[in-house]
Amino acid sequence: MPNLPTIVFIPGSWHRPICYDKIIKPLQEQYKLKCIRVTLPSTSGNPAATFKDDIDAAREAISSETTNGRDVVVIAHSYGGMVGNSAIKGFAHPRDSTPLLASTQTQATGHVIGLILIASGFTLTGLAFMDPLFGRPPPAWRVNKETGYAELVTPPRQLFYHDLPADEAEYWASQLTTQSLKALFEGGEHSYAGWMDVPAWYIGTVEDQGLPVVMQRLSVGMAREMGAHVEHREMQTSHSPFLSRPEETVGIVLEAIEAFTGQSVGNKPAMSGRGKEIVVPGARLWQPLTWYRFGLPLAFGHILGRGVLIFGWGRRIWRSRFMSR
Repeated sequence: MPNLPTIVFIPGSWHRPICYDKIIKPLQEQYKLKCIRVTLPSTSGNPAATFKDDIDAAREAISSETTNGRDVVVIAHSYGGMVGNSAIKGFAHPRDSTPLLASTQTQATGHVIGLILIASGFTLTGLAFMDPLFGRPPPAWRVNKETGYAELVTPPRQLFYHDLPADEAEYWASQLTTQSLKALFEGGEHSYAGWMDVPAWYIGTVEDQGLPVVMQRLSVGMAREMGAHVEHREMQTSHSPFLSRPEETVGIVLEAIEAFTGQSVGNKPAMSGRGKEIVVPGARLWQPLTWYRFGLPLAFGHILGRGVLIFGWGRRIWRSRFMSR
């Protein structure tokens, strides 16, 4: 069996890491991949838990593997993507290392070699989770300053699990926990664009009622414009494809790991014909509908990414000319 990486799983807001169990089981038992679940302090019933606490929990899981010479792939969902991106800092291969040096370093320590984002976003260094929304929560949840938690307004079955059978959706809704407001509104000084340091795969969710797919496509376009290598897949699912389409999700994860490592993981799972639901988004000249579905959001994302780059360049020039005086 090849020396395959460890997978570190980071859940989203309100979610416990058990939400990944449907895909962790086959990854461990059938494909012999070591999987580590991260429990976020901000979802552990403590309103004082911060974004930094979440990052530290993820970094501890990553470090436990890299210090023992094992490479790591980070899988993160929703808000967990911001944690995963930021936790990568310092764990990727140095950008300026020579192949010989990188080989020597790998013998002593492992690295984060890839990132898989599920219905998430691409973190911008220096911004807290709610900063891009100007601190205004979306309609799905509200701020409760008395408790210190973000409270869901939209029923979880509708928001996260609408494509699951009713009894299963009820079960997973019962497993949700509290979400600290501090982690969502503070801690921008700890955020980091880890997707710039490693290759990334993005699993989009077309029927998502928590994070609209148009916003997902826009974020992929932005990341690509800013220089990231992003492979993009989409499924016709809710916000939680690892629950409603676990076989397809496992298939994409295995495909990504093979791309990160250059090694074969084994025979991919049989998907009973449902694998056809996996789409590689892209505008095709002979399919006008794809211009609207994929082309426009990705194009606007490229424009946004270019704007972020220009703003960053301008800020650096201003600082170099005026802050040094």
